[in-house]
Amino acid sequence: MEHIKQLLFNRFKTFALITSSIFLSTILLMVRLKLTHSLFLLFLVWNLFLATIPFAITTYLICLPKPSKKQLIIWFGIWLLFLPNAPYMVTDLIHLRLSEGHMLWLDIIVINAFAFNGLLLYYLSVLDMKSLLTPYISISVFKYFPTAIFFLSSFGIYLGRFLRYNSWELLSNPKYLLMDILDIFLNPLSNRWAWLFTLLFGLLLIVGSKIFKHLFSPIFSNHSKR
Repeated sequence: MEHIKQLLFNRFKTFALITSSIFLSTILLMVRLKLTHSLFLLFLVWNLFLATIPFAITTYLICLPKPSKKQLIIWFGIWLLFLPNAPYMVTDLIHLRLSEGHMLWLDIIVINAFAFNGLLLYYLSVLDMKSLLTPYISISVFKYFPTAIFFLSSFGIYLGRFLRYNSWELLSNPKYLLMDILDIFLNPLSNRWAWLFTLLFGLLLIVGSKIFKHLFSPIFSNHSKR
């Protein structure tokens, strides 16, 4: 209990920032619903819920005084499965093509607000997982960890956005998912858009990570305390 109290004290600014940002996004969506009498962007709430799962997992693990190696392996697999849901929200901008012309400006604001929350939760969660895995991974391997995670996330976003797979389908419908993944790897030329998307979005996440660390360095420094 003392460990949890200390964690909440150390991360008060982080939790306050996340809560305030999510609250503002929700208010913006409610304004949009009130003005348009349309439920068009209500799916953003569900997407944001999915985006909080990786952050909730790492927060839970950080709360444990000393998680075992077995616990970390199991939770890491679940975390990695749901992690792409956070930056996935950036691609919700694709729905702007369905917006009504006079409401386009508001839809841009609302979607970007939710996408920002997704990215914030994503980077904080990756930061936590790095902290959790530090004692178990060699330095030579560990320095490539963020880059690998960013590109794996990008590939997961491609599977979700364009092939329409959900995170839980790895368990409920693994056959077709694994077949599509295998096809992408075995036929890279015919799946060049998958590779291009993974590369470019992965680079975007890498650049975004550096920007977040620079702009929110006090919060990130405080957040990394265990």
